[in-house]
Amino acid sequence: MSKTNIPFSLLIIVAGSLLLFSCNNNMKEGQDLANSLKELNLKTSGHIVDLISYAKRNADKISDSVTLKYYKPLVKAYSNSKNVPLWSKDGKWLPLGDSLYDFIRDSKLYGLFPEDYHFDQLSVIHKDISEDSSEQNARKDAMLWARSDVMMTDAFFHLLKDIKLGRLPQDSITLRKDSVLTEKFYLQQLDSFQKSGNLAYTVSKLEPDIKAYQLLKKGIGSFLKNYDDKVYTYIPSPSQDPKNYRSILQKRLYEGGIIKADSVALDSTQLSNALKRYQEQKGLEADGKIGSQTLRSLNTTDRERFVRIAITMDRFKKLPPEMPEKYVWVNLPAFSLQVWDSGNVILTSRIVCGKTATRSPVLTSAISELITYPKWTIPSSIIEKEVLPGVKKNPKYFQKKGYGVFDSKGREINPDSIDWNKYEKRIPFNIIQGSGDANALGVMKFNFSNKYAVYLHDTNERYLFSRNDRAMSHGCIRVQAWQQLSDFVVQNDNSDGKAAIRMDSIQHWLKKKEKHSIAIRNKVPLYIRYFTCEGKNGKVIFYDDIYGEDKRLAEKYFAGK
Repeated sequence: MSKTNIPFSLLIIVAGSLLLFSCNNNMKEGQDLANSLKELNLKTSGHIVDLISYAKRNADKISDSVTLKYYKPLVKAYSNSKNVPLWSKDGKWLPLGDSLYDFIRDSKLYGLFPEDYHFDQLSVIHKDISEDSSEQNARKDAMLWARSDVMMTDAFFHLLKDIKLGRLPQDSITLRKDSVLTEKFYLQQLDSFQKSGNLAYTVSKLEPDIKAYQLLKKGIGSFLKNYDDKVYTYIPSPSQDPKNYRSILQKRLYEGGIIKADSVALDSTQLSNALKRYQEQKGLEADGKIGSQTLRSLNTTDRERFVRIAITMDRFKKLPPEMPEKYVWVNLPAFSLQVWDSGNVILTSRIVCGKTATRSPVLTSAISELITYPKWTIPSSIIEKEVLPGVKKNPKYFQKKGYGVFDSKGREINPDSIDWNKYEKRIPFNIIQGSGDANALGVMKFNFSNKYAVYLHDTNERYLFSRNDRAMSHGCIRVQAWQQLSDFVVQNDNSDGKAAIRMDSIQHWLKKKEKHSIAIRNKVPLYIRYFTCEGKNGKVIFYDDIYGEDKRLAEKYFAGK
């Protein structure tokens, strides 16, 4: 810090303050009362210098409980202000300081946690100053104002980063390029806020310009209004504790207001009916049984749900700052596919995605080809886990499934001529299910480039779309509204004006049950993602954490929240 920025009178105060704190290494105790507003401002500036100097020597800490996370831009900000406080003056908060404090207090509305931005300490200081009396002298305490100012500056920069980039690390599907924010960025945003005086406006320029993000954010207020921080009884699965399971379940339903008492044991019918009421309340399949979805719902608290909101908000921040005009969006936990056009959803479809053991991957690609009446080349993972065990148990397995066996030159081989018992994993053959209504891919396949050998497709098991829990495939994604999706893809690929002709041809091929490939020149962007909540009608809708991804992230990055 250059001494040319510090007036001589301030240097005297700094020297005195260093003596004052020489026996107080963590800078968190003691007062330094001023006798006038002029002296208060000078002393506060001096203590800001002290705190910055102390933090430099003590791993960015200004006390045992407060670490500055954005030390470098903070130092530059105070250098630019000649160490004048940024958020207070003359023993009062500036409007900017009030605005920032209120924003931190209400930061959950942005999927953030106030305690991440020194709110626990700031709220104590704010209370002391607001309730100040002549005996307390909090408003005259230069050290108190300095600590609050430094923490608020650090909190401001921390907020900027979390709102723009989120808290999750970059990964293989992160699409934004500005993953590192410069010191210049932080100072520009501070300058913007100081000029506009409108923090919400400054922040809005940093958030994703994605309608689904805004819809989720809009629903947070309603969620917090009804937030339940009660701790409920944890319910083991029936197999874990068969003896006590029913009494524990009844207690949990009583705690949730589903039943009026838990002192008298319910019979099986009463317990089933109570479960149905709970399931209907939560939008689950109301079968009166404890399935995996119902058990997870009963054991999930609002605290955990808010962490999932925070994770989802951060996942939006991994997308491009602006989405394409038209794209296909697949949300695995929602078992849903959407087609977006100009910021509006023009098509929604149910999907079936991968089982827990054979998860559908998250990825970014583009639909590049349609195939009518496709053949299915069985992946090696399915051959190992299903085909080989199946044929070893039943010699007629291939006939039953409609699979053919082909050598490397494409010649079909009689499966009965092969000794399948000598193979455990890899086989020197291709196994293919031929085209037809019984094919697992149905009558339409949507290809897109990816390293997982997955695709979107129709299915011969369309009854599965009626189920609530639709994590049931080998990894590919089955689409209920495949016809509407194929129409959209073809209509969007109309650069030569022949979309109508292609659509007529597709209908003809489907009627004739013919296999054909349609190359798509104007590829449709495709995003397969894992978002366990979304905003609808001003509320937050939650989906099951089918692969436990949110649980993993919560434990790693949001522990203790």
